[in-house]
Amino acid sequence: MDHAKFNIINLFLLICLGAIRGTSGAVTLIGLPNTVRVPENSPATVVASFTVSATGGATIPSGLPIIINSNPLSSAFTISNINSKCEILFTGNPILDFETAPNTFNLQIYVNDSKGNTDLQILTIVITDVDEPPVFLDNLKNQVYITENSPQGTIYTVLAYDPENKPLQYSLQPTSYPFIISGETGSIISTKVFDYEKDLKSYNLLVKVGDGTNPEINGTVIVNIVNTNDNAPIFTMKQRTFTIPEEQAPGTIVANVTAQDADDFSNVGNLTFSINPTDYFTINPLMGIIQVAERIDRDAKPLRDNPLITVEVSVIDSPKGGQSTSMSITFNVTDINDNPPVCIPDTYRPQVEETAIINTRIITITCTDIDVDPPNNQFKFTNLSCNGCNRMFDLNPAFSGNIVLTGSLDLEQPNNPLEYTLTVVAEDITAPFYKDTAYVYVIVLPVNENPPVFNPTTYNFSVSELNGQWTLVGVVTATDKDIPFTGISYSIVAGGSTLGYSNIFWIDPNTGSIQLMTEPDYETTSKYVLTIEAVDNDPKDPKTANSVVTVNILEANNEKPMCTPNDYTLTIPTDLSPGTNIQKFQLTCTDRDSPPTAFRYTINSGNINNHFAFSPPEGSNITRLILAEPFHYSDGLDKQWNYKLLVFITDDNLLSKGIVETGTVTINVNVVIAGLTTVSTTTPPSISYIHIAKNVYATTAWYVPFIITLGAMLLLGFLGYLLYHLAKYLSTKDHSCCTPKPDKYKEPLIFFADKAKKEVILELTNVNTVFDGEAVDPVTGKVYEFNTKSGARRWKDTQIVKDPQPIKMESSELVIPVLPSSINEGKGRIRTANGQKTNSNDVKAEQKRAEKKNVFEPDPKSLLENPAGQPTEGLSPLPTPKTKQEGEPKPILKKGDLSEV
Repeated sequence: MDHAKFNIINLFLLICLGAIRGTSGAVTLIGLPNTVRVPENSPATVVASFTVSATGGATIPSGLPIIINSNPLSSAFTISNINSKCEILFTGNPILDFETAPNTFNLQIYVNDSKGNTDLQILTIVITDVDEPPVFLDNLKNQVYITENSPQGTIYTVLAYDPENKPLQYSLQPTSYPFIISGETGSIISTKVFDYEKDLKSYNLLVKVGDGTNPEINGTVIVNIVNTNDNAPIFTMKQRTFTIPEEQAPGTIVANVTAQDADDFSNVGNLTFSINPTDYFTINPLMGIIQVAERIDRDAKPLRDNPLITVEVSVIDSPKGGQSTSMSITFNVTDINDNPPVCIPDTYRPQVEETAIINTRIITITCTDIDVDPPNNQFKFTNLSCNGCNRMFDLNPAFSGNIVLTGSLDLEQPNNPLEYTLTVVAEDITAPFYKDTAYVYVIVLPVNENPPVFNPTTYNFSVSELNGQWTLVGVVTATDKDIPFTGISYSIVAGGSTLGYSNIFWIDPNTGSIQLMTEPDYETTSKYVLTIEAVDNDPKDPKTANSVVTVNILEANNEKPMCTPNDYTLTIPTDLSPGTNIQKFQLTCTDRDSPPTAFRYTINSGNINNHFAFSPPEGSNITRLILAEPFHYSDGLDKQWNYKLLVFITDDNLLSKGIVETGTVTINVNVVIAGLTTVSTTTPPSISYIHIAKNVYATTAWYVPFIITLGAMLLLGFLGYLLYHLAKYLSTKDHSCCTPKPDKYKEPLIFFADKAKKEVILELTNVNTVFDGEAVDPVTGKVYEFNTKSGARRWKDTQIVKDPQPIKMESSELVIPVLPSSINEGKGRIRTANGQKTNSNDVKAEQKRAEKKNVFEPDPKSLLENPAGQPTEGLSPLPTPKTKQEGEPKPILKKGDLSEV
């Protein structure tokens, strides 16, 4: 049901309701229904009016009548009720446009009174058409932008329409602008190519549109010329060369590059600067300020050779990727006084002889200043100083580096040292007057100007001929005025020689001490005249001096008497008369330092009963041996027949001050009975050699006891090692004396194939084994059961032997069954044919021997099932079960897989 039908039904119901209630009164909308006409686009106004009439004393409630519905729906109309006079008002919103809005509106106006009477009427409002002027669709407020250098053509189309669809006419003002408009389409066309830098930046165009009857409407189109980057920037600065000093701090501004671009976008950053290379300078990319980037040293290469730095500065306009321009800028780096003079070396050690004369050049100081340009690299030498020198040195010429001698360096002067310490300053001649100091250590070389001098010039010394080697004879002394004292060496250049010795004196070259090299002999030479030379120790020009030294040898009794013969044998008869010179024997003695009258003769030993004496006993160098007392052999007083006389010959030299020398002579006297033939023989002098042996330990032979001790320790260790192994061997060896012999009836546990067959009786203990696994034998194909822990197995459906009988086996080889661990651990034992039992340990030992011999080891249950020991039907030997890990799943055995059995 449409909305109109719904309104008619509502109206009909209200009329019926009013008719029913009209028995007591009525309410009426006077002036309705009605039809009114309203021009389109009318402003807010009254479009119709009516009154409300109520009878029967009824009243109209406030707010009535009302518009209860409109067709079409619209909020553009309201009712104003003043004293029962009602007006239909057009609100003006929305605007009633004939071309776009509905042309007819049906308003349903309803009213009711206080007694329940109602009335409903319809007001029809018809919108009438009005001739309207054209309308801009876009209100013509657009800004139009075209880029410069764009070709001529349409830049904008004016959008307008006529509500009555009349044809429109377009016009454009002012006509002087380079634009035209199509009178029919409204297209605005540019008639030239614009240059942003030369032409106007924007144009205000007045657009007029008319339909021929109504007044024209006006609109404005603003055409803006958009700048494009069609011009390269240009540098506005004219200076291309800049002079800057070296050593400017980083960040110092040295130049300001300016440029402009005809394509001015009114943007500070529309130009971007760059510089290349960037070794010394950087440039602010926006401002064009060139600053020092790092140290610029004019004194170092390459600027030392060429002070010019040329960089290329580029400017590019915005946006990036636009046009750019480059130019070269040259910086001339000037030198400044930034380096001090440097003295290399800064320390000098010249050597000057002490005899150097005035104005002798000592040294020339060499300094350099690496500054490039004068006067920055010029300097002078000043402030020559020397502690305690008293103007000994000077600079000549002044301010130069030449140091000359102005005084005497003679070392013999008491205040002149061996070394002078000088300092000289090299100073720049320009500010900031940098300085450097050089140190000069003048070493004065001594000159050997003076020879040594002996004081006194001659010497007299005396030494006894009794003094031996290294006896000090005397000391000679020489002095040298040269400073520093370099030492004096002494030597004997003449004298001091004697028969048999080239020189019996030695002089210490350092101290001048004269010593004996051997004992002097007064009898040979009683006086020596030595020439002593003193030489100063100057390596270049040694000087010498001589001194005469007289050495007097003092006589002493140092010679022993020498007698001939000194060993003699005599034979005398027993009846020789006293006072007789025995066989006319006489001693002749000599002494080099004693007179002949100084000899004294005594018999020291062997003169038993004083039978012998010398005549004269003293005062002569010749004496005779005489018989002083007769022999008394018959009376028994003498019993000695052979006498060995030891004779002392002493020189009683009165000048020797108590020192005497004694010589010895041996005389052998043989006494024979008178009447017998005697033979007198003379025995030549003999020489006795005495050999003294001493056991002296030398400290240099320390290694001998060490080696002996070490060898003894090694030998003891080796013997102990042998004894240890011998005891070990004896303790492990099976001896009949120590180990009881086995029973003669006991059989050995090991049976060999070449021996007689033995019966083996197995006695098995019943074990209730749980067989919790099954498998198929790969050889026979039969199913057998096995225990997963012990490894025991049996054919399926095989019963466990309750009371196993002993099994007898005959075999030429040893067969030891491998029992499960539960049987071997004390539950099973093997009995031999003679009834002897073997414990489980023996069984295990036999099992190991069997494994080494690759002997088949049958399962005990197999032996039970096959007592005769016959081989089973291809049943393979039982493998050793693997140890099952905790948590490991039980493997599923397949046919032919016995790895888990």
